[in-house]
Amino acid sequence: MIDIRHKKITVLGAQKSGLALLRLIDRFHGIGKLSDKGNSSYLTADIRSWLSEKNILWEENGHTRSFIEDSDYVLLSPGVRIDSDPVIWAKEKNIIVLGEIEFAYQFCSNPVIAVTGSNGKTTTTTLIHKVLEKAGLRSCLCGNIGFPFSQAVLENKETDFFVCEISSFQLESLFPLTSDYKNKGLKGFKPSIAVFVNFNQNHLDRHKDLNEYFEAKAKIFQNQDQDDFSVLNAQEERMKLLSKKILSCPVFFDGHATNPNQAAVIAVADILKIKRTICENVFKEFKGVEHRLEFIREFQGVDYINDSKATTVDSGRWALKSMEKPVVMICGGSNKNLDYGELKDLVKKKVKKMIVLGEIKELLEQTFKDATEVELASGFDDAIVRAKNTARPGDCILLSPMTASYDMFKNFEERGQTFKKIVMALK
Repeated sequence: MIDIRHKKITVLGAQKSGLALLRLIDRFHGIGKLSDKGNSSYLTADIRSWLSEKNILWEENGHTRSFIEDSDYVLLSPGVRIDSDPVIWAKEKNIIVLGEIEFAYQFCSNPVIAVTGSNGKTTTTTLIHKVLEKAGLRSCLCGNIGFPFSQAVLENKETDFFVCEISSFQLESLFPLTSDYKNKGLKGFKPSIAVFVNFNQNHLDRHKDLNEYFEAKAKIFQNQDQDDFSVLNAQEERMKLLSKKILSCPVFFDGHATNPNQAAVIAVADILKIKRTICENVFKEFKGVEHRLEFIREFQGVDYINDSKATTVDSGRWALKSMEKPVVMICGGSNKNLDYGELKDLVKKKVKKMIVLGEIKELLEQTFKDATEVELASGFDDAIVRAKNTARPGDCILLSPMTASYDMFKNFEERGQTFKKIVMALK
């Protein structure tokens, strides 16, 4: 474990992960600093009081070079790009730059099961956690799922496993064991079991192309050795090639299974010698995760489904394939530079009308106008009204945006909660 006593440690980003990092820094007697590109209006009175009580230096409305350079460490929240100005400034001064995951890992002495992928991460991570608990093990569910890894490390010293969902944003900053950081007493993030659920186009607004995106995902394996396990999708050619380059023991699951997420969970259970009957019982009891194909209500003969967590083309495909009734689909949001053309045939088969909104509504209209009827909505409320007016008894209204929410909402959770609130208020 590194000694951060009296070290100046600047955290970039004041969202949930950034604030969790500050608490971890305080626990180990570092000197926390906070730099945020936005304003602090969203911080609660309790958080402000804690920052003041701990004498945490704090800048907002942009990062300043002098503030960043006065640091021993600079830590990145997931939303901060590794090529951003404050990261460049820090590296020019040979300041140690770490992401939230790898900084927290410096204080972690428990095994980690890490899960990444383009879709299905949350479901797979949650199911692994539930299987471990069912098997009598102490498991902490954390990471990109809403409970930061840094907070989990701070609060759960007695756990048997941290089961951690990790996004490409969190993985791209990971350093290899061969880097100079190892000579500074740092340990590279090294999960005992790393799961790569699937890979398809996503986050092309952040990564320059699919190759860069895949390389970020693949970093989950870079510090593993022959004592660790890599769980890979047998239907992904990129992963087959990757398995020949990594040092951990590869275990493949059937990506064409009826439920590939469950197949990945079984692979992890097999590694841990957990009986498959335990997995089967967990699968039977599992009600799904919030905002993923979540049934809200039936109103006037129409089912309302919240799939706000669908932020990719492939998650939209999965949602449509899951629908048995005619679909009025609400989709759109901020631009991630994704190609939706591959869904034309499925949309033609499943969707009676598509209501599009957000930054990419014109793109969606051009893509699908020959596959189904498309209406442009002026906003979120308008989209729901248009969908309600279109749907007939026996139909379903499906919110499956197939992209991020940042043009209208803070995150997909807020988008989903807003949808549920509006739907439950329908009379």
